Amino acid sequence: MSIISVIIPVYNGQNTIQETINSVLQQTFHNFELIVINAGSTDSTLHIISKIQDHRIQVLSYPKANVAVNRNRGFNHAAGEFITFLDADDLWTPDKLEAQYKALVENPQAAVAYSWTHCIDKSGKFLRKCSYVNWTGDVYPQLLLDDFIGSGSNVMIRRHTISTIGGFDELLSNAQDTDMWLRLAAKYDFVVVPKPQILYRISANSMSSNIVGLEKSNLQIIERAFAHQKAKSLQHLKWYSIGNLYKYLSYKVLETIPGQQNTLQAVRLLWKTARYDPLLLGKPVIYKALLKLMFMAVFPAKLSKVFLTKFSRIANTSTFLGYEKTNLFIFKNNE
Repeated sequence: MSIISVIIPVYNGQNTIQETINSVLQQTFHNFELIVINAGSTDSTLHIISKIQDHRIQVLSYPKANVAVNRNRGFNHAAGEFITFLDADDLWTPDKLEAQYKALVENPQAAVAYSWTHCIDKSGKFLRKCSYVNWTGDVYPQLLLDDFIGSGSNVMIRRHTISTIGGFDELLSNAQDTDMWLRLAAKYDFVVVPKPQILYRISANSMSSNIVGLEKSNLQIIERAFAHQKAKSLQHLKWYSIGNLYKYLSYKVLETIPGQQNTLQAVRLLWKTARYDPLLLGKPVIYKALLKLMFMAVFPAKLSKVFLTKFSRIANTSTFLGYEKTNLFIFKNNE
């Protein structure tokens, strides 16, 4: 029986699925099963997978559904003592499974192991560091402020703990990962592998996703998390948690391709960001964001692209992420 179960949900992933699966098959740890949940793909995804010959691969087809449903489907078929998920466009470094498995074996009190993350573009080129933190043990306060895990392609989890908390919430339209990590952190310890092992792919399509849905789901998750008994003494973090969300959403909406942006939505998110962190009004990023948005709204898309490429320092609003509050206020009540 396999020690680790790797679960990949996929829908129309023909452009990346082979590279993603190869990053699993090239792992230095070999005792795993790979469960691919095909959620109604209509492209050549299944044909591509069928050409990959490895006895550890199982392909199961279901009707199209959200990622939470498909991860739960995979978990229901999994036999491993340790479970890990991988999105169909992300990649792992070859030592990901081995390092996280070792971390959990050496830390039996921990239920979840996570690693650091790099962001890559659609061609696999490095874009930026994503999450480099070293939180271990009880990480609930840190997760309330920011989902430092970074993506659903990161963690390795002890099987029985997923059963205990009931798997992914299938009613959430977005941010099911964040919700899962918070529910796990409310009951169990985490351990970190302090090296980048997750390559999280960012594409134009992912940047133009449903911002309103992402906002709604995350606000729902924040309310639920702060209503938990575990957060009774952490209510002072709620304002900063919501503020961090709006900084992330402002960054995300401003990364939309010129001509596809929702200007009114972006203005609303920037206003919310400044409301929850007025100190940003004294920082260049808020004015860079407004200038970038004004240029995209006023000028044709082609001209906007040329301008933003030429003046990349103005176009880059990732500084929003650098202003997220992650640990400054955690011990406020104990000062």
